[in-house]
Amino acid sequence: MTIERLDPAVLPDATGNYTHGTLVTGARRTVYVSGQVPWAGGDRRVPPEFEDQCRLTWRNVLAVLAEAGMGVEHLAKVTTYLSDRRHREANSRIRQEVLGDHTPALTIIICDIYSEDWLLEIEAIAVD
Repeated sequence: MTIERLDPAVLPDATGNYTHGTLVTGARRTVYVSGQVPWAGGDRRVPPEFEDQCRLTWRNVLAVLAEAGMGVEHLAKVTTYLSDRRHREANSRIRQEVLGDHTPALTIIICDIYSEDWLLEIEAIAVD
């Protein structure tokens, strides 16, 4: 299985650890990760700070991937919902910490989120 970057020359360079598109060939399995939120453990505690929520939400995404025997290298598409554009830079920095050199297709949406306590939600599609 391969995940190939699609960055057409007619588009501006993709900056910020993403690619304009991904071409997946030879995949055997696809995992659709439902929107993960910053819940810690079974008691659904939500940390108050954005950076803690972001790391916790990524931990939850990675837990779903691990359940399928996958990791960040299998991500083909990530969608992040932010409650406020002020969180853009911290979100980008933490996403890059998590993904390293892997650059999936990416969308970030600024919107109202289901719970007022959640500052973000992340959904993803992974393949292997």
